[in-house]
Amino acid sequence: MSAPVLSIGIHGATGRMGTRLIQLIQNDPALKLGAAIDRVGHKQIGQDAGVVAGVGELGVPLSTTLDRDVDVIIDFSLPDGTLALLDTCVARKIPLVIGTTGFEPEQKKRIEAVGDKIPVLLSPNLSRAVNLLMKLVGEAARALGDSADIEIVERHHHFKKDAPSGTALRLADIVAKAIESEKLVHGRHGLVGERPRGEIGLHALRTGDNPGEHTVVFGLMGECLELSHRALNRDGFARGALDAAKFLAGKPARVYTMSDLLG
Repeated sequence: MSAPVLSIGIHGATGRMGTRLIQLIQNDPALKLGAAIDRVGHKQIGQDAGVVAGVGELGVPLSTTLDRDVDVIIDFSLPDGTLALLDTCVARKIPLVIGTTGFEPEQKKRIEAVGDKIPVLLSPNLSRAVNLLMKLVGEAARALGDSADIEIVERHHHFKKDAPSGTALRLADIVAKAIESEKLVHGRHGLVGERPRGEIGLHALRTGDNPGEHTVVFGLMGECLELSHRALNRDGFARGALDAAKFLAGKPARVYTMSDLLG
């Protein structure tokens, strides 16, 4: 007997990630688009989400609310939109994959509290390769300690709202824990003096339509180690989100991460 097809709701359905998710769902026989949600006032509300995404009619209208049954929701919207979705997911016991970034600490606490009621997978980056990068960066930071000068450089498209990226902040957090330092510096300007031991530099570039690059530099005397990930398009993030949705379906309530998915 074949496994049941998983019905996926997309929140932020007309965005870059939402559009690509709808396109990729059509190539996966284990998935179907169950709902497509976007903001009030969007000019394409009511239109078929498949037509909007360029894959033909799917019989799923673009809506401002979740008015259809789905097994899992994938959220790529904005922080306020994610928070507005939480109550709906809790009331209907729908697992939620969150790929949105830019949350304030209090907003993250609200999301984590929902993990007592439904399964939630929260990650600043849903790419499998990026999450492997995070693991490797942690290993390198623990091995080299604060003997290395550690700098994190991220580059994204000029439409991105938050800076530094959620992935860069997560990399910084991994490094900070590994070397036991809280000396985080966002860029530098002026006569800042000699670089102090244990400082972690963060630099955000915004250029063109770049889907995302992250490099962590470990500078030592006489040598340098760089660990990098470069997204060539958005498929790595989108496929990771779909893998996360499959993983989350049927799981007990708690907050999950990509580390849980990757084992």
